[in-house]
Amino acid sequence: MKGSYLLLLKLDQRTVIKDRWILEAGLYAYVGSGMGDLLARVARHLRRDKKKHWHIDYLLAYAKLVGVIMLPSEQRLEEEISSALSKRFEGPEGFGSSDLKVKTNLYRLDDLDGFFAIVKDVFRTRLGEWSDGSAREAR
Repeated sequence: MKGSYLLLLKLDQRTVIKDRWILEAGLYAYVGSGMGDLLARVARHLRRDKKKHWHIDYLLAYAKLVGVIMLPSEQRLEEEISSALSKRFEGPEGFGSSDLKVKTNLYRLDDLDGFFAIVKDVFRTRLGEWSDGSAREAR
């Protein structure tokens, strides 16, 4: 299964990641994709014993993972979700986004309802409305 995902993370204290990013305590959302195997990618993030490869691996050593949203799709939605979040939330430039046109894939959340509304809007736009409890592919 392919798709994109969001990790909801909580930092209990100010943290410096890779001597490059200073993150204040708070709630964060990280946007990623698993276009090879979405479940395997998310499962990797859930493991504590792993080689640190991506920026998010370094953050996960300090942050508590408090939620995961997976969006199964043949379409890579990572950049679209990140772009939508960037209009409302801020994050450290260059974090997890080296292969994308967005400035970051990590956002500090100061409005959880606003965050979920943005994710819902992107999902609805790309995959269609649910009138009968099931998603329809966008035309």
